[in-house]
Amino acid sequence: MAKIIKNIIFDLGGVLLNIDYDLTLQAFQKLGIKNFDQFYSQAKQSAIFSLLETGKISADMFCNEIRIIGEISSANNDIINAWNSMLLDFPQERFDFLQMIKERYNSFLLSNTNSIHLKALNKIILEKNNVSTLDSYFLETYYSHEIGLRKPHPETFQHVIDANNLNPESTLFIDDSIQHVHGARALGIQSILLDTNKETVITKLRFLLA
Repeated sequence: MAKIIKNIIFDLGGVLLNIDYDLTLQAFQKLGIKNFDQFYSQAKQSAIFSLLETGKISADMFCNEIRIIGEISSANNDIINAWNSMLLDFPQERFDFLQMIKERYNSFLLSNTNSIHLKALNKIILEKNNVSTLDSYFLETYYSHEIGLRKPHPETFQHVIDANNLNPESTLFIDDSIQHVHGARALGIQSILLDTNKETVITKLRFLLA
C-alpha cells in the first residue's frame, strides 16, 4: 500500500457475503426468462435494476417490471425468491475478522444492494450466525438503495469520504468488481480487486495489512 491505511471500505456481495450470480440466472430461466443474462450480470445491468438499487422503485414495482420485460406471469414471491437465489452465506470467520478490523481501523460498508436483498441478507445472518444486522461491525453502513447512490459513480465514494471526513490516500477500498475499483481509484482511494476464485477477503487483507 502506498500510504498507511487508517480506513477500510468494504464491499458486501462477493467480498463478505458469498454470492453466485448464476443461481439467480438459472432461477429466472426456470420462471421463463431465457435471456435474463441480457438484463443482469455482475458487470452490467439494465435500468430496472439500477432503479431498484438506488431506491427509486419499490419491490412491487420491480416485480411488475420483471413480468413485463420477461414476458412472464409469475407471482411476486416467485420473482423475489429467484432474485434472492444468488445470496449464499456469510461465513462466521468473516464476522470474527470484521470485529478485529474494527478494533484497528475505521471500517465502513459500501454496497450496491436493494431492499429485497437486504431483507434476505438479514434473515440469512440471523438464522445462521445469530446476527440481526451488520451495523455493529462497522462505523457506518452505506447501502445504495438507502443513500440513492451506487458504485462506480464517483459521487458515491465521495459521499462516504465527506460524511466521515476521510483522507482518500489513507483509505483502502476492496471490491470484487473491477468497475467499482476504478471508480474509487479515480478519487485517489487506495483500492484492490478481490479475485474470489483465488482468495478470500481475510487472506487478502491479512497479507496487505501485516
